Amino acid sequence: MDELPEEEKPGIPAWVVTFADLMSLLMCFFVLLLSFSEIDAQKFKQIAGELSKAFGVQRDVPALEIPKGTSPIFDKFSPAPPEPTVVNEVKQTTTEEAPELQTLKSPTDMAVEAAMEEQLQETMDEILKVLEPAIADGRINVSEDQRRIVIRVEEKGSFPSGSAQLTWEFEGLLLDMAEVIEGIPGDLTIEGHTDNVPIRTDRFYSNWDLSAARAAAVANVLVARDQVEPTRLSVTGLADTEPRVPNSSAENRAKNRRVEIIIDLSGPMQEQEVRLRELIQSESDDDQSALGIESDSSTSNEISW
Repeated sequence: MDELPEEEKPGIPAWVVTFADLMSLLMCFFVLLLSFSEIDAQKFKQIAGELSKAFGVQRDVPALEIPKGTSPIFDKFSPAPPEPTVVNEVKQTTTEEAPELQTLKSPTDMAVEAAMEEQLQETMDEILKVLEPAIADGRINVSEDQRRIVIRVEEKGSFPSGSAQLTWEFEGLLLDMAEVIEGIPGDLTIEGHTDNVPIRTDRFYSNWDLSAARAAAVANVLVARDQVEPTRLSVTGLADTEPRVPNSSAENRAKNRRVEIIIDLSGPMQEQEVRLRELIQSESDDDQSALGIESDSSTSNEISW
C-alpha cells in the first residue's frame, strides 16, 4: 500500500524575501539622508574626491614641485622648492608716455641724460642754498617738475592778509633770489593765487586784482636791480581758479593763498642737449674706444648755463 505524502507545512511566501531586501535598502537610504543633515565640508570634499578617483573623473593635478630636469646618468628628477611671488596679484597698467627701455638706450643717450640731470640738480641745490632759511620756516617750497623749477611763496610772512605789500624781510629774500635767477636761463612765470573768499576793498575789487597785484609785486623786486631781464618775465593773476587743496577749511585756504615763481628750463636744456650730443659725436668719430671715458668727463665740464 502506497504511503500517503506528508502534509505540507505552511511557510513564508516567496515575495517576502524581496520585500525584506527593499526595506533594508530603504532603511540604508534614510540613514544616509540623516547623515547628510549635518555636513562636514572637509569630510564631504574628501569623500567626493575619493569617489571621483574611483569613477575615473578627469581632473587637473596641481604641480606642487617643479622638477629641474633629468640626468643622463640617474633616471630621477631633482626637484627644487617653489619660489613664492612677491605680490598676490598682478595688474596691468597703461601710460601715455612712449615706452622706452633703459637697456635699449645708446651710451650717448645715457651720457646726455646723466649730464642734464646733474645740471638740473646743481641748479636746484643753488636755489635751495639761498632759500634755506625761508624753507625751514615753511614760507617757501621748492620742487622740480618736468624740467621746471617751481618756487612756491606762501602767504605766511610774505604778504599781510588782504594786501599786496611785501614784508621787508621777504623783499630782501627776493633780492638774494634775483642774484641766483640771473645766472639761470629760461622763461620766468610769476603766478598769483588766492582762496575762494571774496574780497572787495578800495584797493582790490576782487581776488583777480589781489592775485595779479601780488604777482606783480614779486616781479618788481626781481627786476629792481636789473639782475633779471624784464623780457623773461610774465605775470599772471589766477585768483582761486587753481587751488592746491579744496577751500574747505581755514588751513586749506591759507595753503591756496600763494605766489609761484616758475623757472622753465626746457628750452635751454634742450639746446644744451643738442650741443652735448654734437660734442660726444665728434669725440666718437675721433676715437671710438674712448667714448665711455672722455665723453663722461667732458660732460660735466662743457655743460653750464
